Amino acid sequence: MKVARFYAPGDLRIEDVPEPSPQADEVKIRVRNCSTCGTDVKIFNHGHQHLDPPRVMGHEIAGEVVEVGADVAGGWKAGDRVQVIAAVPCGECADCTAGRLTICPNQTSVGYQYDGGFAEYLIVPHAVLKVDGLNRIPEGVSFAEASVAEPLACAINGQELARVGEGDDVIVMGAGPIGCMHVHLARARGARRVFLADINAGRLKQSADAVQPDAAICGADVDMVEEVLRLTDGRGVDVVITAAASGKAQEDGVRMAARQGRISLFGGLPKTAPTITLDSNLVHYRELTVVGVNGSSPAHNKQALELIASGKVPVKDLITHRMTLDQVPEAIATVAAGEAIKVTIEP
Repeated sequence: MKVARFYAPGDLRIEDVPEPSPQADEVKIRVRNCSTCGTDVKIFNHGHQHLDPPRVMGHEIAGEVVEVGADVAGGWKAGDRVQVIAAVPCGECADCTAGRLTICPNQTSVGYQYDGGFAEYLIVPHAVLKVDGLNRIPEGVSFAEASVAEPLACAINGQELARVGEGDDVIVMGAGPIGCMHVHLARARGARRVFLADINAGRLKQSADAVQPDAAICGADVDMVEEVLRLTDGRGVDVVITAAASGKAQEDGVRMAARQGRISLFGGLPKTAPTITLDSNLVHYRELTVVGVNGSSPAHNKQALELIASGKVPVKDLITHRMTLDQVPEAIATVAAGEAIKVTIEP
């Protein structure tokens, strides 16, 4: 079978390898879609501390079951349409048993410690099955849409922690695919208005055309904080979601938050520049809440599939490019250039 395998930064090879067979406690699937994201770009350029090369990349996976190990429970059978979680909690530590699966200190990941979905076939490891991380795709949801459930699950986690809800004014800073999902999701959670901001005018227009925010704010043209205050009659927004790897976005987010506002530091910062200047007095006197977010749980993945199936969070409009396994390097370059909202690979 054909795979896209990472060996070192800048060294991603399309190879022919033997087709894998599942162990008794594993499931084998035929990958139908594996979508790409900014993390794939980071891995391609810099590697990752938890990725053991050589490794088949790809973690936004949907496909169909072709073989089930003899010891696998759950009633799985050939032909079942499935989505696979990416972040795999251990299910046994103190955090997991307390229900805090997103911060499991023993977390492993598909595409990092286990071969990922840039392949024709994938073995779903026992670690995924043990935490109920293989999900049936609802009727009416395509493989491509199901592959986007994993990043949507991360957005769900972020908005739960930031308590996005009825009547909120929300700004999403960063108009990439995850930012677009945040716009749709905030609306589904009852937000009154949702603004989308970016410093890249072309990317902002493409994404705004797709998700139709209440206002699109280009940081290259206006001061984002001043524009948010203008749009909210000086009050600020209830929720700021920084869906970009930008320290300035985080600093500005605190300044544009309304009293008792919530700031979600959704996008992590580069290791070379992990710190920001936080105006602590704004947090103190305005009673602001600043929250982090890390990935998603298996339950978030199930919720994401349900939201897609219901039409409350449409994702089909976000899939702008479809490519083959041979085109994985091109797909990663397209994501890096900001020329797409969502690129999906169809092996």
